[in-house]
Amino acid sequence: MLELQGLTTGYGHTQVVFGVDLVIPRDGVASVLGHNGAGKTTLLRAVVGILRVTSGRILLDGEDITRLKAHERVARGMAYVPQGQQSFGQLTALENLQLVADGRSNAQNRINTALDMFPALKPLLRRRAGLLSGGQRQQLAIARALLTQPRMLILDEPTEGIQPSVVAEIQQTILSLSATAGMQVLLVEQHVGFALQAADTFSVLASGRVVSEGPGGAAAASDVRAAMAI
Repeated sequence: MLELQGLTTGYGHTQVVFGVDLVIPRDGVASVLGHNGAGKTTLLRAVVGILRVTSGRILLDGEDITRLKAHERVARGMAYVPQGQQSFGQLTALENLQLVADGRSNAQNRINTALDMFPALKPLLRRRAGLLSGGQRQQLAIARALLTQPRMLILDEPTEGIQPSVVAEIQQTILSLSATAGMQVLLVEQHVGFALQAADTFSVLASGRVVSEGPGGAAAASDVRAAMAI
């Protein structure tokens, strides 16, 4: 279980996120919603160790990881897929996967398992990642993160700017990771319908503060939209 207790963070002397409390249930999904500039990405960067926490604590399965470096959090089971379908464009899709898998136990099995989650990538393995569509690059980015066999997957806007047919595949994969793989997922997502469908809990950020929270599900949509209208 991931727990944020009074988390405050930002850039230099500029605070962006203020006193956020958040709990991601074990084997569950927590969605964080809000308009651009609300502090969602900043919050995720603090969770994964890219940004320093000014005050508050981050607990992973009861262990205080607030001061751990990003690679130490990865070693404890975190994986982060940042916004923007990031990949190494000059490398093939397969080489992108091998960069993470090589040196780990059962490297080829890890790659095969990740590709089973995204079968559309299989015929594209010899293609340079920079020549893939945005949706294909996003699938590659998530597959690459799964190679570390994380217990906590952190996703920043995984469906942004992607064609609807691929969005549906990514959404289904995220749902099945939680439901069948027993993975905790922290999801930042602008699509309210999917964010609430996937979520066990939701939080809405505005100006770096939680302004609404509760259980997920379609019934929460009106509350979320009202909070995002603030």
